[in-house]
Amino acid sequence: MNAAAAAISDATVVAKRNLIKIKRVPDLLVFTTLSPIMFVLLFAFVFGGAIDPSGGGAGYREFLIAGIFAQTVVFGATFTGVGLAEDVKKGIIDRFRSLPMAPSAVLVGRTLSDVLYNVITLVVMSLTGLIVGWSINTSVLEALWGFVLLLIFAYAISWLMALIGMIVPSPEVVNNASFIVIFPLTFVANTFVPLDTLPGPLRTFAEWNPVSAVTQAARELFGNPDPNPLAVPSTAWPLQHPQLYTLIWAAAVVLVFAPLATARYRRAASR
Repeated sequence: MNAAAAAISDATVVAKRNLIKIKRVPDLLVFTTLSPIMFVLLFAFVFGGAIDPSGGGAGYREFLIAGIFAQTVVFGATFTGVGLAEDVKKGIIDRFRSLPMAPSAVLVGRTLSDVLYNVITLVVMSLTGLIVGWSINTSVLEALWGFVLLLIFAYAISWLMALIGMIVPSPEVVNNASFIVIFPLTFVANTFVPLDTLPGPLRTFAEWNPVSAVTQAARELFGNPDPNPLAVPSTAWPLQHPQLYTLIWAAAVVLVFAPLATARYRRAASR
């Protein structure tokens, strides 16, 4: 077996080990999915009538779901950092380091397993969305590509979280550090409100925010437009080409943070 095949095999074993946790600790998945469900219900029925010009909130509920999807998968990416920090704290990483396995396998396996976490969460979220009035108004292929884009973006963010998890070997600190970064990214965006409601500087930031791009791409692929028919679409390049901008950001994040996280793992292994 060559080095690449061996690394893939090692990563698969690590991913399988992480996925077994879903069966043994189901509470983790349950509480992870409850939070976005609460967001859907609160925003759809508490704020929907006020934000939707029609007053009924039905249009806003369709507009909202893609934003909830984006927020959920980004927050779901924090599992990578928390999981690695927990493994470091419990000494499991030390056991991995003593084995004849590729250094990248632990990180790749962790990030891949967290993609499945996000898949399960998206399924639950989609069912919740359908219950509150969301619908897909495009083709099956377009809708599937929308979900794939969300997962690609989440996978990229997982590598950023992996680096944080290796630098800060404490699950509690990783949670707090991730929240400080991810919370403004997901809220200063078009996830919950149209961009024309934001003041100048915040609107500019939101237009170039990659979370806005992945949300916009998902909305277009699901066929969920702005509930306000008089809203003027943003002319910012990222929101005119949201799919391309999302892929550019995802590729850039992986290219930057995957080597950094792996290098951090190697340095830690040599101590």
